[in-house]
Amino acid sequence: MIELPHSPAADRNKQPILDVLSHVLGARGTALEIASGTGQHVAAFATDMRQWVWQPTDADPGMLPVIASRATEVGLSNLRAPLLLDVTAPRWPSQGPAFTKSFDAIYCANMLHIAPPSACAGLMQGAARYLLAGGLLVTYGPYFEEGPSVPSNLAFDESLRARNPFWGIRRLKDVEAEARRHGLTLQERHPMPANNLLLVFALA
Repeated sequence: MIELPHSPAADRNKQPILDVLSHVLGARGTALEIASGTGQHVAAFATDMRQWVWQPTDADPGMLPVIASRATEVGLSNLRAPLLLDVTAPRWPSQGPAFTKSFDAIYCANMLHIAPPSACAGLMQGAARYLLAGGLLVTYGPYFEEGPSVPSNLAFDESLRARNPFWGIRRLKDVEAEARRHGLTLQERHPMPANNLLLVFALA
């Protein structure tokens, strides 16, 4: 068996995220995952939340076989085949037929800080297009809030910008403002391990 790419961080944070998702999301629905990466999160979510149907996606075509292999490993009917999706594109997904049904929830982890600012706008625009009224956009990752920042986040931000000047930890107030421009309101803020936040936005 070929060893799949593995993220230790995804293994560490999947349970804390699941604990919040189980509280935030309803009993059943259909969820779109943006930037599925190695597929570890969506495989865990589909396993734990069997009444939810999960649609993984990623902008990197090279990750789709990895996500598909993880889906095969868990062998669940509520975990769909991964699709190529660039959040900045005017239609989702980026290849094949556009989504014709809206989602109850969209989940996006650890993308905004390793993408240009246009990805934040694209995520909010896409959420407004593809969420049901009252649907939830859940994001996870590091954010800068008002006041002093923890040294680890400052160092992480510096390392990101050294790799790519368009990357970096986003200011929460900027993300929230972009969400409001597209009809999404920040409803919940959950502190998470390693100085991350889980944010819950609702579409009016």
